[in-house]
Amino acid sequence: MPADTILHNAKIATNSLPSFVDALAITDGKISATGNARDIFRLRGPATKVIDANRRTIIPGLNDSHMHPIRGGLSYNMELRWDGVPSVADALRMLKDQAQRTAPPQWVRVIGGWTEFQFAERRMPTLDEINAVAPDTPVFVLHLYDSAFLNGAALRAVGYTKETPDPPGGEIQRDKNGNPTGLLIAKPNANILYSTLAKGPKLSREDQTNSTRLFMRELNRFGLTSVIDAGGGFQNYPDDYAVINDLHRKGDLTLRFAYNLFPQHPKGELADFKKWTKMTKPGEGDAFYRLNGAGEMLAFSAADFEDFLQSRPDMPPVMESELKAVIRHLAENRWPFRMHATYDETISRALDVYEEVDRELPFQGLHWFFDHCETISDKNLQRVKALGGGIAVQNRMAFQGEYFVDRYGKAQAQRTPPIRRMLEFGIPVGAGTDATRVSSYNPYLSLYWLVTGRTLGGLQLYPEANRLDRSEALRLYTVGSTWFSSEENQKGALVPGQLADLAVLTADYFAIPEDEIKGLESVLTIVGGNVVYASEEFSKLAPPELPVSPEWSPVKHYGGYHPTTTAPVDAPERVAFSATEQTAPRGAHRWVLGEKGLWELGCDCFAF
Repeated sequence: MPADTILHNAKIATNSLPSFVDALAITDGKISATGNARDIFRLRGPATKVIDANRRTIIPGLNDSHMHPIRGGLSYNMELRWDGVPSVADALRMLKDQAQRTAPPQWVRVIGGWTEFQFAERRMPTLDEINAVAPDTPVFVLHLYDSAFLNGAALRAVGYTKETPDPPGGEIQRDKNGNPTGLLIAKPNANILYSTLAKGPKLSREDQTNSTRLFMRELNRFGLTSVIDAGGGFQNYPDDYAVINDLHRKGDLTLRFAYNLFPQHPKGELADFKKWTKMTKPGEGDAFYRLNGAGEMLAFSAADFEDFLQSRPDMPPVMESELKAVIRHLAENRWPFRMHATYDETISRALDVYEEVDRELPFQGLHWFFDHCETISDKNLQRVKALGGGIAVQNRMAFQGEYFVDRYGKAQAQRTPPIRRMLEFGIPVGAGTDATRVSSYNPYLSLYWLVTGRTLGGLQLYPEANRLDRSEALRLYTVGSTWFSSEENQKGALVPGQLADLAVLTADYFAIPEDEIKGLESVLTIVGGNVVYASEEFSKLAPPELPVSPEWSPVKHYGGYHPTTTAPVDAPERVAFSATEQTAPRGAHRWVLGEKGLWELGCDCFAF
């Protein structure tokens, strides 16, 4: 049968043997042949589309095993992204411009994906600076899991006053007169951040649809072809899935989605899962959109969201009983499940529950896994392996490794998380980002972290023994992730019979200097044999442009991830963080940027 498409004159990483070929053929949405150009061109027919890859590197389509694209897509057009922005000066300039164009009553929202360590100034913007550039338009800036900045207009919009009490697990920072300053602090529960964000206006259904399509295309720009949606707070099923359902029904998805269901109310988790197991079942859907299982939240009493600026939270005594009820129900109904777990202490208690349920209702063959696992011990790795579980890892430490070192020390950080040990134990491991509220959705930041063991600020976290070579890291982001959606041998490799999902890169991932991995993008992304994104010499193959709505959308003016070609501003010689400043609830430490890097005063210093 003649091929539908042939790509040739390329360095094609197959994730199989041989490791590299120079041509491949696509037929009916799947890879039909790989090899040398002479053999592949024998499959050329009169209607075959032939694409000369210009000696570029081609990789299998990337598959993020843990992110939040369904929720993120609904709000993408509202968000001013600081992902990749090189300086505070640039971030404030963008904020000022966007505040002037944003239509009332909408807010300017900066929702994660950035860290102060990416900025040349090595600091966060201050509340005074935010209020100066945006005096009238509400502004909400989320910083990781630990804090959010609200300008005066946003405080008025949400109604926080001197009389507003602090919610459980959170703090509204106040001045000496008791008035809110605009800084919200998770202590340690991030609910104060997300519940405040939820008070803002939403986009119309039409704009949410446009927003979701643009977010998919943004992910396609980086070579993402599959994502596993880990659910999320304030993401209700089935209401908040209506847009993605409509796009799937119309054939407008440019990413493959496997989605998990996440309960919304403490103490109501079991009721939610009982309702959902009657409504649907894992695997329902198709190769573009399918239910994956339960999680990442299974019981709110078992959620230990990482905030390395705060002490490790102890889970309440009810954790085991509430978690057991949910796990037993899921195992009985053969639902795959995933659980957010940062700390080894939480993982130990969860495994006690899992092992107890497994003795009654064996997990064998059931794909279950932990997410994150930054401090998991070897003992618990053995227990995960014995129960047939997996671990999905994300580059959250690339955004806040400096905080972890400050609290727990460099020695502990060297195996946070212990990815090499996971692989040595034979545990399935998939890579991802946890975008968009902590890490950026840019997958190459995660690949850079896996390969170099460094944060975005350049701090060396991991020794060579806990780092991966480039091929290993790529496998975790492709083949590795397929286990987590029960799609092994269907995608992740460019071999005959697997889905024709691939990305043609701006540079050779396998050969460029390590620091340049962060700047990679795709110039041609193909999903199921169809071009979903194209640029540069492949621009003529690009799908039609998508309009951006509403008119004031930051995406219309700035796009998503900041262009990597922008030169950073010169860094000042010294930058200090103080625990008494409104903008930096950091504990009693100060950071200084000198000629040799970033140093912390008042402790054992380190440089990079």
